[in-house]
Amino acid sequence: MPRSIAQNTKSPARRPHGIDGIKTWKLEDAKARLSEVVRLAATHGPQLVTVRGKEAAVILAPEEYRQLLPKPKEHLPLLEFLQGLGLDGIDLTRESDTGREIDL
Repeated sequence: MPRSIAQNTKSPARRPHGIDGIKTWKLEDAKARLSEVVRLAATHGPQLVTVRGKEAAVILAPEEYRQLLPKPKEHLPLLEFLQGLGLDGIDLTRESDTGREIDL
């Protein structure tokens, strides 16, 4: 009985359990076909690498990696920060206080 085309191709196996939708590569296969793994990461999304059946690494395209990084916080000078708070309407005048009377 002839084997189907899918059986003859050497494509990475999908894990039934693991990270959904990510192609899985055994470490030795990923090392032997690193160019393909990197190309697929850029065109088809992340590629999962396993070591002895356990998830070990994920190969990502640089754009996807940058999206995962925390966004840099904007640092404003103190004056600009305070002006941006919108505190213009707050009345900061103090009542005059003559102190208290003390009986001697």
